[in-house]
Amino acid sequence: MFEEENAQWGLVHALVLDGKGGARSIARTELDDLQLQAHESLWLHWDRSHPQTQTWLRKTSGLSEFSCDLLLEENTRPRLLQLSDSELLLFLRGVNLNPGAEPEDMVSVRIFGSAQRVISLRLRPLRATEELLAQLAEGKGPKTASELILYMAQYLTNKVQDLVSCLSEVVDEEEEKLDADERYTPEHGEVLQIRRRAAALKRFLAPQRDIFGQLTRIKLPWFVEDDGDYWNELNNSLTRYLEELELTRERVGLVLEAEDRRLSVRMNRTMYRFGIITGVFLPMSFLTGLLGINVGGIPLSGNPYGFLVACLLMVSVALGQWWLFRRLRWV
Repeated sequence: MFEEENAQWGLVHALVLDGKGGARSIARTELDDLQLQAHESLWLHWDRSHPQTQTWLRKTSGLSEFSCDLLLEENTRPRLLQLSDSELLLFLRGVNLNPGAEPEDMVSVRIFGSAQRVISLRLRPLRATEELLAQLAEGKGPKTASELILYMAQYLTNKVQDLVSCLSEVVDEEEEKLDADERYTPEHGEVLQIRRRAAALKRFLAPQRDIFGQLTRIKLPWFVEDDGDYWNELNNSLTRYLEELELTRERVGLVLEAEDRRLSVRMNRTMYRFGIITGVFLPMSFLTGLLGINVGGIPLSGNPYGFLVACLLMVSVALGQWWLFRRLRWV
């Protein structure tokens, strides 16, 4: 009920974390009079495209105009910005797993974080927030605002891992097929699509790795003591995925090079055979053309064994050519 009411205001989810791994949902109308306990934190997840979201941010949220401008900016990239009063702005990206969408068409989440409040904005649905809500429903979710941001980044990164593994498996299959069957021809469009996808993911995710690196070093008073270790682990994981994407690009290049080399060898072998056949039959064609001239005086034209002699002559020429080609190591 609350979700349907909140959706009219552009508010996708409004949750109060209980500090124990669970959360309770609240309505949009409760925000103005909400009083948080010391152990509680508020998470507001908004639809950035909704007009009411922009109105609430600028007039009711209490955020500065500068923060609102950044959160509502049309295009942006992964970034981390520390604000006054130990607050921060964090922009993250994830793979697009919505139906009919290309994974490299990235989705983004823009986060404002403070000691007891997290405001996140999305333009398209995020699988990461759905999994986070499921964890909170089971009482196994984040307990504080800093853990909430960390969980969200972790779920976004896990989705990257699934896609990277999928791309790597496709390349593995192509390599196995090439090794098993010399006549196998990979689908160039599909292979190039994998290479393009890996390049796009690396381009969009590389800045996010740097953001995770920065989060391992900053020490905000409301961060949990071991948050830095988890951010460092996310940084290492994303670095590994980026290396895997680069390796996938190189492997795709090797697959295409191997296919080009095999096509070149096959073409050269075919042209070589055509050259041998042409070399064998060209003298025969010359002799038959010469002997077929309708003029008088052709040697042995009146001899009954003349045709047999001409055939033996052509066979001799062919054998001579074969011997010459063998001597020159052409065959």
